[in-house]
Amino acid sequence: MEVGLPTNNILTRFWQKLGPGLITGASDDDPSGIATYSQAGAAFGLATLWTAFLTFPLMAAMQEMCGRIGLVTSEGLTGNLKKHYPKPVLFIMLVFSFPAIVLNIGADIAGMGAVGNLLFPSIHATYFSVVFTILLLVSMIYFSYQKIAAILKYLCIVLLVYLFIPFFYQQNIGQIIRSTLIPNFQFNKAFLSILVGILGTTISPYLFFWQATMEVEEMKKKKMLMVNKKIIHAMKKDVDIGMLFSNIVMFFIILTTGTVLYNSGIHQINTVEEAAEALKPLAGQSAYLLFSLGIIGTGLLAIPVLSGSLSHIVCETFGWKEGLDHKFHEARPFYTIIALSLIVGLSMGYLGISPIKALIYSAILYGLTAPVLIAIILHICNNKTIMGKFTNSKKSNILGIATLLLMSFAAIILICI
Repeated sequence: MEVGLPTNNILTRFWQKLGPGLITGASDDDPSGIATYSQAGAAFGLATLWTAFLTFPLMAAMQEMCGRIGLVTSEGLTGNLKKHYPKPVLFIMLVFSFPAIVLNIGADIAGMGAVGNLLFPSIHATYFSVVFTILLLVSMIYFSYQKIAAILKYLCIVLLVYLFIPFFYQQNIGQIIRSTLIPNFQFNKAFLSILVGILGTTISPYLFFWQATMEVEEMKKKKMLMVNKKIIHAMKKDVDIGMLFSNIVMFFIILTTGTVLYNSGIHQINTVEEAAEALKPLAGQSAYLLFSLGIIGTGLLAIPVLSGSLSHIVCETFGWKEGLDHKFHEARPFYTIIALSLIVGLSMGYLGISPIKALIYSAILYGLTAPVLIAIILHICNNKTIMGKFTNSKKSNILGIATLLLMSFAAIILICI
């Protein structure tokens, strides 16, 4: 007993220190992201496995900058855009962000509903989508920020199921190591398209807004008045762990579909339910159930992040009271926008917008806004008037500029293909 106690204390302290960074990273692997990774694996086998490690330092660097902006300025990214940049920049971000996030929410809700129908075929997917939407909306209105943050943290554990699924199928370890360490690049439209999809899924603008805003919420919760290097370091560690967790999950999803589906001749996956259904006869019932439950869990995690980030963007733009720590009557516009985004997302199927189209449209909008937003984040983080002594290090600038160039290249490809 004495030997186990310190380990338990260490794990408990480690878990308690994790916060917005972990939630942000885990929410990046939403049902829409899982569909993208599944298609990458099904279409190209393990050829894109290396992207999980390429994107990790870029994601971590950008999210750390956003978190630092929130901590130092005590304002979200939108508030800083409003204060330090021309109004057209802010409104362009708003115009592009609103439809992109709502389309993403709609695709996620549809994916969760479809997977629910796979697990219980007698119940139509629409009923599952409605139930999940109501559950999410009631939870976000009823629970405090502290409670929601705790729930989201525990939902992150759901993603661990993806680390076990590949081992229900015989793997070639040597091939996995080669594909991980040696980049495979194919100069054709299909491969370039999937690379752009992976970049757009992993480095998404809504995560920038969420990270900054949640650091502000954490400051309020902990009643922090001053920011110091220790706080910045703790935030960076949280972000690094969150982004690493996100990319490990991404790695294992590509590994699963890149071996199980690709080797079985299944090269086209359009939706998450198709990926789950295809795994059933090939990897067995257990893999199928874990994959399906993971999709529902990630949706319950990601949709509050999507709708919450959208509501923060709009409310900061117009100066309305915001935050999950407020009661409904204290921040009606904030919760109304959350409700509106969920209802519109749920209604997409009735409007004739399929989840596949929603993914394509949101990817285009994210792809076009990401380079502009990354450039602004870099500018803010190098501005001593705004950031004081907490401006970017040389390493942060190198990684930030690399992300800017890569996402700009992706945007150009997106327009051309």
